[in-house]
Amino acid sequence: MRADKRRILVVDDEETLCDVMAFNLEAEGYIVDKAYSAEEALACDLSEYDLVLLDIMMGEISGLQLVKIMRSKPSTASVPVIFCTARSAEEDMIRGLDLGADDYITKPYSLQTVLARIRTVLRRTSSSRESVPAVAPSDAVAFHGLQLSRRTGMCTVDGEDVRMPRKEFEILFRLLSDRNRIFSRAELLSEIWPDEVVVADRVVDVNVRRIRQKIGRYGRHVVTRSGYGYGFMDAPA
Repeated sequence: MRADKRRILVVDDEETLCDVMAFNLEAEGYIVDKAYSAEEALACDLSEYDLVLLDIMMGEISGLQLVKIMRSKPSTASVPVIFCTARSAEEDMIRGLDLGADDYITKPYSLQTVLARIRTVLRRTSSSRESVPAVAPSDAVAFHGLQLSRRTGMCTVDGEDVRMPRKEFEILFRLLSDRNRIFSRAELLSEIWPDEVVVADRVVDVNVRRIRQKIGRYGRHVVTRSGYGYGFMDAPA
């Protein structure tokens, strides 16, 4: 067994689909566990997984509720999550991303699409889980009590750790790295989601809204320029 293998948990109450997905992921070299319900998934140590792939429509606890539970616990707040679901309406996608999912794939989907999305999310999130010997100047940014470190993947607000998914972290890091500049949605999409097949502009809006809520008094420094995009300004809006 290779030491660099990634562990994935597949959660779907359609057992056949769950088994087929697990089989194909194992064929790609991943270590895979299966759960046929959110309740069964919660019985696992979710902090041990590099990624959770799950459906939305399940039994008493839905996939959305499962993500909400995961994001509320420090041990699983940063575990990457990809929804694979038949819920294809835009409002469902926005809600899933708003809860902290890292990607959203609608059924029917091709196996190659799922594998590509998994590789993208794992590539994006793996650096925050690996040990880095030193922090280069570009690996940390700060504005008064708001501090971000790529070495730890952590955001600190006035001394308090704030957990946020990787895409939120990278957006805020980019805005802070070049303060007082407005970034268009297209720029942020190309930098934060470089390998995605299709990503709606609304995804940027959702992530920025979550960032503002999480960084407390510094949220008013994240400004919107209608028709242009977003920026982090020294003078608050």
